[in-house]
Amino acid sequence: MYNFFTKNKLIFFLSNLILIIEYIYPGSLLGCIIFNDCKKQPQLTHDFIISANHFYSFFILSIIGFFTYKKNSLYKILIIYLLSLSLFLEILHLIVPNRSFELSDFFGNLFGILIALIIYKLIKKYEIF
Repeated sequence: MYNFFTKNKLIFFLSNLILIIEYIYPGSLLGCIIFNDCKKQPQLTHDFIISANHFYSFFILSIIGFFTYKKNSLYKILIIYLLSLSLFLEILHLIVPNRSFELSDFFGNLFGILIALIIYKLIKKYEIF
């Protein structure tokens, strides 16, 4: 599985596209699909200090990105890209109808990236896969 993402960069690009569409959709796209109600947001777990849904979204995107570009010199650029995407999409909520900028969402994004980076570094250091 470790080499699967390296050979299939399309998965990373598609996951980016899906995340961006979910972020810029006015309301909850997943709520429309799951509950037939675009105003209801599905909640996987309860929020603590940060937004759990944002944490999970950026954690998964970051893990896919880190494994996709593990042997590439673009690794540092990927981190900058993920951080910039996190900020840009959250600022975009200021102008998207039915969405709002929230610091807990932004910190959820950042913690998702950070935890994924820590896990990736541990896997790479101890060569688990």
